[in-house]
Amino acid sequence: MRGGARGLVRVAVVQRAGAAPLWWLGVVAAGAGLVPDGLTGRRIGVLTGALLFLSAAALVTLVRGGRAAALAEHAVRAARSDVLQARSVTVRNWRRGHAWWLALAFAAALGSAFALPAAGGMLLAGWGTGLWLRARRTGRVEESHDALLWTTADALGRGGGDPLGAKATRLRTTGSRAGDATPGGGRRR
Repeated sequence: MRGGARGLVRVAVVQRAGAAPLWWLGVVAAGAGLVPDGLTGRRIGVLTGALLFLSAAALVTLVRGGRAAALAEHAVRAARSDVLQARSVTVRNWRRGHAWWLALAFAAALGSAFALPAAGGMLLAGWGTGLWLRARRTGRVEESHDALLWTTADALGRGGGDPLGAKATRLRTTGSRAGDATPGGGRRR
């Protein structure tokens, strides 16, 4: 990169990158988890899974929920030399960086079906729903500031981790039409 240029990734896109794989892996694991009766029976497994789904969705949505708004208050304008990463590249990097974790979570959800049918899969689906809701919440912050929130690629680490983690001390902003993703990280049509 040119001197002083930074690679920037959208905060909401990184938050949303894991939502779809976790949701679909959870749905598949929950469906497959209904096959065995399990130790507790299907009824208790599904009721426990529903509780886990709601708990995971709420917890993931609320964890660091206010951090985006707090960092947005002190965000600085991105420089002309900064390079904006495409949505597809950000999503691909996140999924590659977390492929083993997704596979392990799916295997654990399938394995847990022998104790609590469908519960592990519903937990994964709740986790994915929480990530999607967190990205939507960040999108509302972006809309209220009429600016898109970006963080440096270095702040994510090797696996493309949490965009609002400890390494993200300052966010960058661009106009609401920059990049190829809408506020909240969705694909621009």
